[in-house]
Amino acid sequence: MCGCGIRSLRYLIESNADFVLANDANERHRRVILDNLAQVERFQGEKKRWVITHYEATRVLTDCYLQRDYYDFIDLDSFGSDSSFFLRAAFSSLKLDGLVYVTSTDGYSSGGHRPFHLMCSHLNQKLGIISTVTMNPFSFFGQWWDNYGFFILFYFFIYSSLAAFGAYVRPMPYANELGLRILIGGAVREASVLGYSVTPLFSYYSYHGPVFRVLLRMNRGKLPDDKYYGFICYCNRCGNSQAVSWDKLGQIRCPCGISNDSSSLVVSGPLWTGPLHSADYIMEMLNLAEHWGWVGNDAGSHLEKLLKQMVEESDPRLPFGFIKLDEVARRAQANTPSIRNMMNALHKEGYAASRSHIAASAIKTDCPMAGCIRIAKELHGC
Repeated sequence: MCGCGIRSLRYLIESNADFVLANDANERHRRVILDNLAQVERFQGEKKRWVITHYEATRVLTDCYLQRDYYDFIDLDSFGSDSSFFLRAAFSSLKLDGLVYVTSTDGYSSGGHRPFHLMCSHLNQKLGIISTVTMNPFSFFGQWWDNYGFFILFYFFIYSSLAAFGAYVRPMPYANELGLRILIGGAVREASVLGYSVTPLFSYYSYHGPVFRVLLRMNRGKLPDDKYYGFICYCNRCGNSQAVSWDKLGQIRCPCGISNDSSSLVVSGPLWTGPLHSADYIMEMLNLAEHWGWVGNDAGSHLEKLLKQMVEESDPRLPFGFIKLDEVARRAQANTPSIRNMMNALHKEGYAASRSHIAASAIKTDCPMAGCIRIAKELHGC
């Protein structure tokens, strides 16, 4: 997972970590990792600063647990959704109040789109098949595959998606935020099996990849409020979203009352429906970044903007999801309002509103879609 070892080197130099265990299953990376970590003196015995291993992640983490060698911080950074398979072993080898940093680059699952592409990619990895987009890797099955292959793949998709994230996701306008929420939800589920609770300190999405990154703090006991692990329902007719608890799954109705047609409602879950960040923790990060000179004095403007947006997103009044202003304009049949004008109008009416670090042209607000449409029309002079 450590790749070329640069992040491990940064933990040693910039974070001044006492000790770093850098593991990558590919032994061919060893020389590169060694060359990078050699910039920090290794030492021996109790003063040893770093060590490199080349095992499957679950084996490394389980060995740490069996030896009672618990860690303050574990960074799980693997391709696709594989990090989810190592969570239970990671929690077992983590100190109480420790941090685990989880990654996913599986944008297909979070978007609920192109299931056939996702299914083929999973099967190609499992079977070791190398293929191009234009080639059917299962053509050797002949006519039997043409007749029954889709049903096998459909079953495998459901199994793989649930195995990786413990959630079934339908297409929704805020798909990339769902990617963070299914990642957190999967961690909540795995931790609860071991009698632990986890809470997100910050959640970050980057379009490059895409990459979903979540920092979680683990403690003993259940979450104080189970309402944050449930389902999200979106109405395609009115554009409103709502949280749905487990006991209300058979009673889902949209508050808009436009239609009783259930086909307009889509449900995703179970996943995390609570806050994505801890404002206090992000303020600590921002203060530390200023102390290190990473922000301020014309340095780190992007980092400072990002952290301040996350603080705004941490407003407890803000629900999950976000509203794209282009969608508001389409429904209002008006020009797209500027984010600044829209947020000012929402604040004047007493609503909470912030920008979203996930989508530049979207806002997070507790104002329903109907209210946003009305405000957009007023700003347009309709």
